[in-house]
Order: sequence, then C-alpha cells, then structure tokens
Amino acid sequence: MDTGTMHERPRYDAAADFYESFAPDRYDDPPMRALLDLLGDVSGLRLLDLACGHGRLARELARRGARVVGLDLSAALLDKARERERANPLGITYVHADAASPEALSGEVFDGVTSSFGLSDIDDLEGAMATVARVLRAGGFFVFSLLHPCFPGSAANQASPSWPPGRGYYAEGWWRAQSPAHGLRPRVGANHRVLSTCLNTLARHGLVVDVVAEPPPEGAWVENAAGEDPVPLYLVARCQRNYA
Repeated sequence: MDTGTMHERPRYDAAADFYESFAPDRYDDPPMRALLDLLGDVSGLRLLDLACGHGRLARELARRGARVVGLDLSAALLDKARERERANPLGITYVHADAASPEALSGEVFDGVTSSFGLSDIDDLEGAMATVARVLRAGGFFVFSLLHPCFPGSAANQASPSWPPGRGYYAEGWWRAQSPAHGLRPRVGANHRVLSTCLNTLARHGLVVDVVAEPPPEGAWVENAAGEDPVPLYLVARCQRNYA
C-alpha cells in the first residue's frame, strides 16, 4: 500500500491507454444503468460531465440529446475523447481544467452535472463541489456514481476495498492498492472518504440528496463471489441544487 497526495502530473495520463480498454463504451453495467435512470430524459439540457476521462458518459449523454461539456485534469484522456469526437462528431466540447479550481468554467451555467466514478479521483472534493454548485443553475441536478465507501473488498473477485487494508474504514485519504495488478487502483490509486464526509460536503454546497441507489453486481461477479456475504459495491445518487 502506498499513501500520499496527488502528483503534479495527473495520475491518469500514464494509465490512459489502459483506462480506455478498462471502461469501454458499454452502458449495461449496474452502476451506469442506475446513473442513467436517475438522470432520466436529458434531451435539450446543457450538461457538464465532471472528470469525464475519455468521454464514455459524455458520448452517451450527447447521443440522448444533451448538449455536453466534458471536463478533466488528464490531457491524455482528453486527447482520446477528442479523437473520438473528431471521428464521430456529437457536438461535445472538452475542457482541460482542474475541477476544484475557482476559475474552472468561469461564467458557465449548466442544467445538470454528472460524474461517473470520478469523485474518488479528485483530491480536493470541497473545491470540486464548490465548482458544481457554482456552475449549476438553481434547481439543477448533480448525479454521480462511485465505489461504495463501505465496500470492504472481495477476495473472490480480487477487488480492492474502498479503504487502505489494515487501516480501516475511517482512514480517509489517497492510497494506492498493491493488488490486483489488472485493476485501476494499483495504477492510479483513489481517495477514500467515509460516507458522512461525502454527504456533509454536498450539503455544505447546497447540494441536497433526493434519491440514492445501491445497485448490486450481476453476472460473473455474483458467480465468482458465491459463498461471500453480499456487501455494498456501488453508490449512485442524485442531488438538487438549492435555490438559496
């Protein structure tokens, strides 16, 4: 286990090729289905995809009729997103910026913000949620998915837990898993935050949770984990921006 803070070079730059194959343009996995269900009809809406990576979710939102801006800190992942946009134009604009910066997307206004498993990659959650609140119109929504903060890992599926092994659920901060080698966490690490930290940060910025989903895994995951007690794996939620 390696703990620390974010390096100047975005972690995902070095893992961009792997990430593109790790997260292909498929939308039938449980957390993505739950996220899209909470979004509902997005046709005609102006949406920001926060920590958009190589544009997987941004492209699906555009296909569903939204006007989409994708923002990410990784230039390498944005290069991949823009390459896809050039090959198959969907009208998506990609912005290279730090989501936690007070200058990010200055003057922009969106009907909604989305983030698919991006929040754990953002070191400054407070700053990122300030950006979400700042760019959302009053009454706008923020829908996100993440690895459930209570996920203790799975030996059967060789899946890393949300928190550093040996330190427990309450050990917040960035950490990098040592195994399994085929996953993302050994390559880029992640920020673990307890559930109360996530909810209280949202509340401080006027982002009120109105729907929560905890979709269970399916298929091979369930078959491999036969005999293990079911545990929370995904957390998907929708928040509304307060009018105040």
